[in-house]
Amino acid sequence: MPFEYPQPRRRFLAKAAVATAGMAIGPVLIGPDGVSRAVPVPGNTSSLPSGLFTLGVASGDPLPDGVVLWTRLAPDPLNGGGMPNQLVPVQWEVAEDDRFRRVVRRGVATAHPGFGHSVHVDVRGLRPDRVYYYRFRAGREISPVGRTRTAPAVNARLNRLRFAFASCHNWQDGYYTAYHHMAAEDLDFVAFLGDYIYESVPRTTTVRTHEGTGEPYTLVEYRNRHAQYKTDPNLQAVHAAFPWIVTLDDHEIDNNWADEIPQDPDQQSPEAFRARRIAAFQAYYEHMPLRRESMPVGLDMQLYRRLRFGNLATVHVLDTRQYRSDQPTTLEEAMDPSRTMTGDEQEAWLLAGLERSGTRWNFLANQVMWAQNDRRAGPEQVFDFDNWDGYRVQRRRLLEFFGSGRTSNPVVITGDRHCTWASDLKPDFDDPHSPVVGVEITGTSISSGGDSDTVAFHNTYDPIMAESPHWKYIDNRRGYIVCDVTPQRMLSSLRVVSTVWQPTDTTVATAAEFLVEADRPGVTVVSQQPSSQARSFGARPPGEPRYDVDDDQPQF
Repeated sequence: MPFEYPQPRRRFLAKAAVATAGMAIGPVLIGPDGVSRAVPVPGNTSSLPSGLFTLGVASGDPLPDGVVLWTRLAPDPLNGGGMPNQLVPVQWEVAEDDRFRRVVRRGVATAHPGFGHSVHVDVRGLRPDRVYYYRFRAGREISPVGRTRTAPAVNARLNRLRFAFASCHNWQDGYYTAYHHMAAEDLDFVAFLGDYIYESVPRTTTVRTHEGTGEPYTLVEYRNRHAQYKTDPNLQAVHAAFPWIVTLDDHEIDNNWADEIPQDPDQQSPEAFRARRIAAFQAYYEHMPLRRESMPVGLDMQLYRRLRFGNLATVHVLDTRQYRSDQPTTLEEAMDPSRTMTGDEQEAWLLAGLERSGTRWNFLANQVMWAQNDRRAGPEQVFDFDNWDGYRVQRRRLLEFFGSGRTSNPVVITGDRHCTWASDLKPDFDDPHSPVVGVEITGTSISSGGDSDTVAFHNTYDPIMAESPHWKYIDNRRGYIVCDVTPQRMLSSLRVVSTVWQPTDTTVATAAEFLVEADRPGVTVVSQQPSSQARSFGARPPGEPRYDVDDDQPQF
């Protein structure tokens, strides 16, 4: 299948009892009562305020015949949106050209106040592997024009796929200079692997300041935080340039949350955290180009899903937060066979999908690091158990499946670490004879962590790398990864920016390239900057300030 949204039992039961909110599917309207209507919902558009499209436009989850289009009407984005409490009809168009002379689909969607006047249009009836342009109209205003691309036909013999992946763009830690450069790349899609917003309190000592007065807890507060991020022009440009495939990690709600357990249970009661999770999920859905299947129902939000790109690649999007066991505190607890990162249903879904994908490559769009990551040189091992190092029995079970011959060329793409790791994957990282069964490329952050101290990073991690033969490359500068995939190989380029502490006049460079050959598990570094150049790239000139950051990763 080109696209698969599983339906866990608890979500199915909850969904059957809850009415859903307004959304358009093709030219048909789905009203807030869940009833299909072929006519637009009337509204007094003459009373609408100006500046409706402050948050831009986006598209996502491309299929061979369609794509999701998104916008949100928000004339006062940092104060709840600023829209009147009424249904608003929003016209949309899809065309083959950016001047809309050849319109191929059009319709009307309903922006509902209960969903922040967000609009999600699941357009179908498009042609595979084609570029399209889209726009919205509400009242007398027209949105910016977006560009998107459908996926190739399911059985198309695809010779090339080019995508970027990114994660962790903390507003306070830096400007989105990496997105300025990403928008100029030639990409089929962007995979975003989590930490789209940060829930941290506003600080005046950072390079720019979060809105609000504290952490978000309510729906309006999460809406305002998402809206602030969406106002960034570089982020808007990348959303408008390519379809995105998104998943969340922890900071979209609360650092290091696990299922219904917050980071600080002594400060957030179970009832308070459940209410926070419900609010955060709704705000996340309201701001992402996701299909109706991902609309939250109570505590649940369906995010793990699968997309196919011809016969070349399948993207398995994971959710490592909603179903996980609480993080262990010791290595002994990390070896508990009952401890799970994904939950049983998602693990079964993943294994079945890997086995039957029928594509040359299988990419796992994943949040936290799979490869073993010791954080102290010498005989003592220190781990961050929020990563897969805390869920060792399940990790080994999955990696043994990678090496079983029942799936083809598994590659894990990961965010979270604010650093770049290129690693071989092995069922037992402590056994030098354990076979290499796959590859993980962990990408750096867009801005989280601010301008990095590369000298301190290498002083800390180079000695650990000497003891970790599965690590092939490490780096901690800001940027993103571009993956160029053919039937024979995957070439991944680490693209790093000169600074995230100034908004303009930045440069981008390819710091390293990683090669994975089909049917030969393992990653090879085929090019990299000399270490002296890498350590000085992005250094602050004398006299320029350094800023505080919200970075939750270890300081170097």
